[in-house]
Amino acid sequence: MKLKIASKISILSNPIEYLKGVGPLRADMLKKELQIFTFEDLLFHFPYKHLDKTKIHPIGSILPSMDFVQVRGRLISMEIMGEKRGRRLIAHLRDQSGIIELTWFQGINWVQKMLTVGNDYVAFGRLSFFLGKAQLSHPEIETLKESNEAGKNFLEPIYSVTEKLKARGLSGRAIGKLMYQLFLVLEEKEFVDNIPFQIIEHQQLCSRWKALHQIHFPKNIQQYEEAVKRLKFEELFLSQLRIGMLRSTRHRFSRGLLFSKVGDYFNNFFHSHLPFSLTGAQKRVLKEIRQDMGSGKQMNRLLQGDVGSGKTMVALMTMLIALDNGYQSCIMAPTEILANQHYEQFKKLLQPLGIEVALLTGSTKTAERKKIASGILDGNINFIIGTHALIEDTVQFKQLGLAVIDEQHKFGVAQRAKLWKKNTIPPHMLVMTATPIPRTLAMTAYGDLDYSVIDELPPGRTPITTVHRLDDARPQVMDFIKTEIGNGRQVYFIFPLIEESEKLQYEDLMRGYENVKAWFPEPAYWISMVHGRMSAEQKEINMQRFVKRETHIMVSTTVIEVGVNVPNASVMIIESAEKFGLSQLHQLRGRVGRGTEKSYCILLTGSNIGKDAKERISIMCQTNDGFKIAEKDLALRGPGDIQGTRQSGALDFRLADLAHDREILEKAREEAENLLKKDPDLQKVEQAALKSFLQYNNSSTPWGKIS
Repeated sequence: MKLKIASKISILSNPIEYLKGVGPLRADMLKKELQIFTFEDLLFHFPYKHLDKTKIHPIGSILPSMDFVQVRGRLISMEIMGEKRGRRLIAHLRDQSGIIELTWFQGINWVQKMLTVGNDYVAFGRLSFFLGKAQLSHPEIETLKESNEAGKNFLEPIYSVTEKLKARGLSGRAIGKLMYQLFLVLEEKEFVDNIPFQIIEHQQLCSRWKALHQIHFPKNIQQYEEAVKRLKFEELFLSQLRIGMLRSTRHRFSRGLLFSKVGDYFNNFFHSHLPFSLTGAQKRVLKEIRQDMGSGKQMNRLLQGDVGSGKTMVALMTMLIALDNGYQSCIMAPTEILANQHYEQFKKLLQPLGIEVALLTGSTKTAERKKIASGILDGNINFIIGTHALIEDTVQFKQLGLAVIDEQHKFGVAQRAKLWKKNTIPPHMLVMTATPIPRTLAMTAYGDLDYSVIDELPPGRTPITTVHRLDDARPQVMDFIKTEIGNGRQVYFIFPLIEESEKLQYEDLMRGYENVKAWFPEPAYWISMVHGRMSAEQKEINMQRFVKRETHIMVSTTVIEVGVNVPNASVMIIESAEKFGLSQLHQLRGRVGRGTEKSYCILLTGSNIGKDAKERISIMCQTNDGFKIAEKDLALRGPGDIQGTRQSGALDFRLADLAHDREILEKAREEAENLLKKDPDLQKVEQAALKSFLQYNNSSTPWGKIS
């Protein structure tokens, strides 16, 4: 998260070309390649590592296990080899213990002019080996004099740069020299502390000025770690403070519909028509929702729950509370398959209560669409289930009191926001996700929402057995499937691609379909197929054939990842499982194990798969717990890739890493909450600097305004 210095006349706003050692040409390169336009941009370009300049590796002692090395020696040869695109500059550096090869593929002419055979140099770079010989490609290289000019009293910072910058002499070490020049002109008074003194003292943090200096030029590793701790805490504290202020403002000032009672519809359903007993987690979540809707403030709640945990039942019962208070409800699903499934389920459950349920999707015929729109407008239809069709301007409600968004990460911010405008007073919002979100991510990405977690599965669910099988075990896997089908069960086959791809060597869906047919020939076996390029009507026909047990096998892409509920399906085969992320594998697995029969998920791969893929598959085989899987997914991939994260800058941190900085995050959150309890609007004089900083760095993303 880039944070500006709160000073209108700060030297940090100076254009980068005014810094000694930059000038117009270098400034142009820095702007194009690293988006460094000002002194401030350079200051916040943190080093990715530090080099202890006292460490010179003897060339003869270099080992393949080393990563970056620094060597010192005499340049004994330099020669351009190859032609055109194969052109490269090869030089050799020798010390008393051996010789190392230095290679450049870009900026050859510039490097050749800079170096002189017979002179002594210091070279630094990433080590590689070619034909058993040590090699540095595109090393940073300088004379002994240049090497000694800076860095005597500190660990030398090394910065990430592009190949174009390296070719123009702006290496990672050259950026370090510019940073050194920057600190010669900066003054401590530029850096007013943006964290209250009491918190700095309580958390044992160094000052902001000290942290920024020490992250670039620490004298030892302890100073560097002290700086990183302070700056990570700052990022997370300010993030939690902003989110907390938004949530506090919404709780205190947002006007909402008052649902003052739980009436006949809810009680009749709960006591007489509920098909199974609610879990303790479902009851707890319903209580939290009832408190929200009875407060007179708008509910804005995220409901997390693993696949099969019963989120839909909670949504239905919340909609009954809305009806008891005279209001309509809608539920918006990302696909027609899921919307249809909700519709059929709701219609069956609500039939004894005489509640009319309408389905509105892109496939709804014009005449039916007009009839539904009329029923919504005059209030005769109280429960509306649909897809994006619900947010069209032609859909007008008489009294929309509750909007439920299923699989919320499938919708854009603007799409969700349109539901707010469907009532004079914005409806209560319940957004649901079956993608478990790690607590660290939820605290940061969804901290402005109230959130509930359904963390237990309904009783009677048998854990799904997950196994990994290689392609050469396919005959045994197919025999097992035939046994399951013979016992009356159904099976999913999931493929990652629809068409052949030369780049990604995976079987596409169509060829996979033919292979499945070869193993399971008609008329002994019947197969359905569903993929994203089918018309909605054809998808629904094929899906319903599987639901009604007219087919034994469903061959599909990940279009069935979310929400599809076929209790009789007991086996999930995921082809080329190495191609899928952890979260997606877990979502797909959740399509089985929805009945009382023992279920299985079989992950099929080739024998040659990467380390990360092996780890993902191993985790899948070890646990069915979606939250554990989400934590692992966060650690493996980072927050930016996790499905369900907010579409905002909430996760755009420079230093903080949600996968590894949980302890700092929790301390930052605790400090932010304590501060806001005492001073929710930061009105006290001791918070003046903090408030000024937040206003100056105010994000344009209205986190608290979107569900």
